[in-house]
Amino acid sequence: MPELSRRQLMKFGAAGAAAAAGVLQAGAGWATAGPSSYIPTWESVDQHPAAPEWFQDAKFGIYWHWGAFTTPEYEYEWYGREMYNDGTGINNHHKATYGDPRTQWGYEKFIDGGVDQAGNRVQFRPVLKSQGGKFDPDEWVQLFKNAGARISGPVAEHHDGYSMWDSQINEWNSVDRGPRLNLLGLFADAVRRQNMKLFVSMHHSFNHNGFFRFVPQQSNPSLRKLYGQLSRAEEDQLWFDKLKEVIDRAQPDIIYHDFALDSPGYCHGDSGPCSIDEQQRLNFLAYYFNKGVEWNKDVVTTYKHFDRGFHNASAVEDYERGGPADLVYPYWQTDESIASGSWSYTSGLSYYSSQQMIHQLIDRVSKNGNMMLNVAPTAEGEIPQAQRNVLNDFGTYLNRNGESIYATRAWAAYGEGPTKMGGGSFVEPKAGTNTDIRFTRTKDNRVLYATVLGWPSGTLNITTLNSNRIDLGTLTSVRLLGSAAGTYVDLPSRTQDGSGLRITMPANAPYSALAYVVKLTFSGAIPALAGGGGGTIPTGWARIANIATGLVLDSGGNVASGSQLKQWNAGGSTNLQWQLVDVGGGYYRLVNRTNGMVADSWGDTANGAAAKQAAWNGGSNQQWRLNSMGDGRYQIINRGTGTCLDSGGDTTVGSGVKLWAPQSSTNLQWTITAV
Repeated sequence: MPELSRRQLMKFGAAGAAAAAGVLQAGAGWATAGPSSYIPTWESVDQHPAAPEWFQDAKFGIYWHWGAFTTPEYEYEWYGREMYNDGTGINNHHKATYGDPRTQWGYEKFIDGGVDQAGNRVQFRPVLKSQGGKFDPDEWVQLFKNAGARISGPVAEHHDGYSMWDSQINEWNSVDRGPRLNLLGLFADAVRRQNMKLFVSMHHSFNHNGFFRFVPQQSNPSLRKLYGQLSRAEEDQLWFDKLKEVIDRAQPDIIYHDFALDSPGYCHGDSGPCSIDEQQRLNFLAYYFNKGVEWNKDVVTTYKHFDRGFHNASAVEDYERGGPADLVYPYWQTDESIASGSWSYTSGLSYYSSQQMIHQLIDRVSKNGNMMLNVAPTAEGEIPQAQRNVLNDFGTYLNRNGESIYATRAWAAYGEGPTKMGGGSFVEPKAGTNTDIRFTRTKDNRVLYATVLGWPSGTLNITTLNSNRIDLGTLTSVRLLGSAAGTYVDLPSRTQDGSGLRITMPANAPYSALAYVVKLTFSGAIPALAGGGGGTIPTGWARIANIATGLVLDSGGNVASGSQLKQWNAGGSTNLQWQLVDVGGGYYRLVNRTNGMVADSWGDTANGAAAKQAAWNGGSNQQWRLNSMGDGRYQIINRGTGTCLDSGGDTTVGSGVKLWAPQSSTNLQWTITAV
């Protein structure tokens, strides 16, 4: 560990030199990859490593939706939008409880305070316990650390335009209005005192992209700022300036972005572009990455997986309330909530079970991802007991089985069993069964963990480990992780044949748990698994067929470099046959059997750009990853552009294949079948 200079210590801002030194002693680490500086161009910022090692090691984090939108504790966190939407349940409730939103009680009153129809004073104004209130940021963060989180932090600004820090550019902030507290600063210090990574969630890209679309035009310049009614150039500049303040004041390890960075069609009826100016997005990336270099630490930023505002070369794709159905590369993240309805606390809020939540974490990690779990504090600043119960169960599980989660990596197969989890965003979390298994491995590739999502009766049969797919000759021990960390139960009785590896388990579970982990240790590297992850990606020649059209990917034969890829009826021609050749990092080159050329995006990021072919040159424009959509369907996503192979839904034989930003359309989904 190099000694910190006085200048370096001073750069840690609010947390102070002592906290900075504490973070580094805890293993926060120094920047290890990427260039020494960045400029605001895609060519420059995309050299930044998206998911550094510490991020891939951490696996689990906890954050929270809490702010002025929590104050009414009614329905959900988009209350501020729907209170203006005439005829909705929230609008009717608001009129009855507070008054007409246009003439009596606008959203700003939840920040500045007011008197409701019953004569009660209402305001977002949590009070610290040290001052006689119920809010204790250190107690929150201690709870989250005890739950096993390695990452933690707040939503620093939601869609409502209210900044939870001492902003000098936005008068609608938590220091000048409301609680008169620098909430982001309090949380940042609390997180760093626990030697955790600081997560800051920013949702303000939607503020002027449709959130307040039902609010009438304001004459007051300050209210126009709150309600996203400035000119688009001013709004885009404000978007960047807020991020710059957060970076400079809090020095976050991760900045999460909600949608509307560049999400055409996702802005809920707003006529605007549903995006932030591209140059401002690049300005943010370059500024943040340069600050990471200055701070000597690897920083992370994220974007929604259906958004095209950033590239997965330099930022991490995030799945909201869900995740992929299969292994996905590069490394990704999901944001999940402990509650089945609102992201923020509301009266009568219902919660998912500990079993559902913990099984989601296990599943996400097995598929090469992290999970950020959202909790929902009350407006006064308390974590409800029902949420604490789930967090305590996380702590129990991870204290016992942490070696199978933290600092592991995805294996060649994510798992097996009848329960299919994930498959996109907004997918209901499922609890697994005692025949559902998820795999992880150690970074040195010598230990394979098989996590069973329930106690197996008598014999555990791991079908993936059958003798046709893997040689277990170097397997030296099989043990069940015990009731306490670092303890084990030997499982010496096992047999392998063509149907699987059968392990004799104790007659009864030695302890009660939501999942059980079997540790398989090898004398060397874990043997290779034949047939790939799920056995669905052929290693030889294959046809790539579009779900929407039923046509298959066609090179057109011996054509010139730069020729557009086409679609054709399935047949025996080698023009229709492709080999997916692994180039590392979860990417493939798609090689045509007739002409030997590979699929190539040509670097064109525009929706509708032609998908072409060229001789292999190793560039990122010729590298593709498979994003499983379930049921053997895949998006085929280009590394250079982040766009997918797209049929356009055109069933005409010979029609051109295009590129399009990832979304749920079957035009972008393909099957891959051996020939």
